[in-house]
Amino acid sequence: MNMVKIFKALGNETRLNILFWLKEPEKNFEPQMHITVATDFPGGVCVQSIQKKSNLSQSTISNFLSSLEEVGLLESKKINQYTYFRRNEKVINEIKEWIRLEI
Repeated sequence: MNMVKIFKALGNETRLNILFWLKEPEKNFEPQMHITVATDFPGGVCVQSIQKKSNLSQSTISNFLSSLEEVGLLESKKINQYTYFRRNEKVINEIKEWIRLEI
């Protein structure tokens, strides 16, 4: 786990907001279109929904999501032609523990 890269990813307000929004997806996003999301990828939110909430371009949001996934904060799954993202709680908890112990 590269903490410098993780903190750089968190250093952008929109990327940080995406993590906040995905903490409670049912509160922050409309119901997701594909029923398999609930069963195959609980908590997953379609890129289009994240893009809509952020009011940023598709390419910007895709770059932000890729950055967060690259450092392990998000995980993704393609369902049909759509890509869904959710928080990687295991990594987030590891970061919390690292901060508790090291800082």
